[in-house]
Amino acid sequence: MASVDGTGSSVSGRLRSGDLLHAGLAVTLLLGVWSVGGLEVSTGKVSSIEAMNGSTVLLPCTYSSCIGIKNLYFNWNYNDNGTMIKAVIPIEGVEPRVSVYHERVEFVGSSKSNNISILLWNITFEDQGEYICFARNPKEKSRNHSATFTLIVVDQMKEVDNTLTVIIVSALGGVIGLVIIVMVIKALVVHFLLKDDEKNKECLVSSSGNDNTENGLSGAKADNKGTPKA
Repeated sequence: MASVDGTGSSVSGRLRSGDLLHAGLAVTLLLGVWSVGGLEVSTGKVSSIEAMNGSTVLLPCTYSSCIGIKNLYFNWNYNDNGTMIKAVIPIEGVEPRVSVYHERVEFVGSSKSNNISILLWNITFEDQGEYICFARNPKEKSRNHSATFTLIVVDQMKEVDNTLTVIIVSALGGVIGLVIIVMVIKALVVHFLLKDDEKNKECLVSSSGNDNTENGLSGAKADNKGTPKA
């Protein structure tokens, strides 16, 4: 009996360890799916911009989530020195109530397009730095997400040297023009050659007709001469 109890304990122990393994795998898979379908925040393909002193700049930020949102909280911070703007989007498609803490900041986003961008008016050199777009979706157990956008303020915009571009465009234009001229000349030559062939054919047909006519007339004359009088 002891051996049977030992075997049963061993089997139950294996079952418990197998259950734990399966539970661990299930949790890992759920976490993986959760992270893949979770909230993502982006400031676009370009993470920085140069803008002239005194101009107005758009600071872009968008979000996306495959599991949906509920009471999505977001804000904008400048150099981690305080909140410029914050809001909560209750559900998808409902516009947020925005609180602005900077006199030159304007919210221009919309929850209908998952856009939480802002405008910064009349920028100065003091506005240069990093702007952080932060968002948190309670449906993800309050995981935090953020993206950084860098603003560089300049006195005047850099002039782009287009010399190389002009040279390339001019060269391409010259090549294209040359190809067109060659094609036109080729078309004209083919056209004139075809006309000459048609004229030659007409001449040959006309000459052949004349030869046949002359041969016919000479044959008729010969027949007339060879016919004896009755």
